[in-house]
Amino acid sequence: MIRTASLVVLLGLPLALSACDPYSPGQRALGGAGLGAGAGAGISAISGGNAGTGALIGGGLGAIGGAATTPTR
Repeated sequence: MIRTASLVVLLGLPLALSACDPYSPGQRALGGAGLGAGAGAGISAISGGNAGTGALIGGGLGAIGGAATTPTR
């Protein structure tokens, strides 16, 4: 069950992010938060930490980074 859910998330995330407007700070923050949360949870789980804490920290940093790097039109 967990393997199937992971596969759905890994395949669905790129599709969801492909519909984002690259010039919208809000959408970039949301996309960055999603990617950061996934990366933070994965790194934390691999290193033996709490995956939830890693997801929160990664999501926060990803949202800030996504919004801060919004290009101008």
